Amino acid sequence: MSLKQNNIKVLVVGCGNMGTSHAMAYHILDGFEICGLVSTGNSKNVLNEKLGGGYPLFSDFYEALAATQPDAVCISTYPDTHEAYAVKSFESGCHVFIEKPLADTVEGAQRVAEAAKKAGKKLLVGYILRYHPSWEKFIELSQNMGKPLVMRMNLNQQSHGPKWTVHRNLMKSLSPIVDCAVHYIDVMCQMTGLKPVQVSAIGARLTDDVPEWNYNYGQLQIRFEDGSVGWYEAGWGPMVSDNAFFIKDVFGPKGAVSIVAKAAGAAGNSDNIDAHTKTESIKVHHAALNSADEFAKADEWIDLSDEPDHQELCNREQRFFLKAIQEDLDLTRPTEDAVNSLKIAFACDESVKTGEMVRL
Repeated sequence: MSLKQNNIKVLVVGCGNMGTSHAMAYHILDGFEICGLVSTGNSKNVLNEKLGGGYPLFSDFYEALAATQPDAVCISTYPDTHEAYAVKSFESGCHVFIEKPLADTVEGAQRVAEAAKKAGKKLLVGYILRYHPSWEKFIELSQNMGKPLVMRMNLNQQSHGPKWTVHRNLMKSLSPIVDCAVHYIDVMCQMTGLKPVQVSAIGARLTDDVPEWNYNYGQLQIRFEDGSVGWYEAGWGPMVSDNAFFIKDVFGPKGAVSIVAKAAGAAGNSDNIDAHTKTESIKVHHAALNSADEFAKADEWIDLSDEPDHQELCNREQRFFLKAIQEDLDLTRPTEDAVNSLKIAFACDESVKTGEMVRL
């Protein structure tokens, strides 16, 4: 198929859930044009059909990169390929959008960031919550609650069928609290405006489907230098409870802010990817008391029913990626944030495996 001269030619690598969503964004947004779809299995054929067919298909990333000579590469493969694919893309003169986590080691993430800087190309990590207006509001409101903050979050997924296959494959290289927690560690760092000083974590291996060195349930605790604390838990698998799998709650001296997702957080929704970013409404509680020690102000509800779905969030990520390329935006800070959140997640992983608290 012919490519428009001014479009950014994108090679889509990985055609699973996130790769499909990003490819759909490139397919419909002005300014992008897909020059190839890459996967080792049949997912590229399924995606190509969903997009109307006609896109070149490849089973090998390196062959596809040489054949298509793209302007940008979208990497949504398993984390153990992220570093090698990203570095090669930069060496080939491409911009890179990459799904989180940036790499499967901290050192690998730093090498990717350095490769982007050396090439003078854009690196954008897929922290989808940064493009969600409701989460932006949640973070903003939390910053009005005083210090220290207590941040309580989880995302447990009762996975089965194809989703359990994806989770098993992910756990060949990373634990759930590394792969998933980077989002919420990033949120906690934004809420406090600080870096943590210590972490501790616990984990459990609940099935032989998980490598002996890994675990499919983990909970981490983080302490920040201003006394703020946060916890996050993530569990994957058919044995995971789908009760109370969606908790997003923050409180400080002045009150509390909570995401209340009654429908998205209902039992049976824990493996629904759309439910993972749903907010629906935010409840704001004020701690101030009157002379009778009763609450001086009623709780407030902020209606968020008109919020973007998962695909629209991916569209927004890619619009920003396009803007960063076209307007030469400086992405140094978000890249540093991505490396930092991964560093914290791996410190938590170390704590699980050693049973020791880790100071940062």
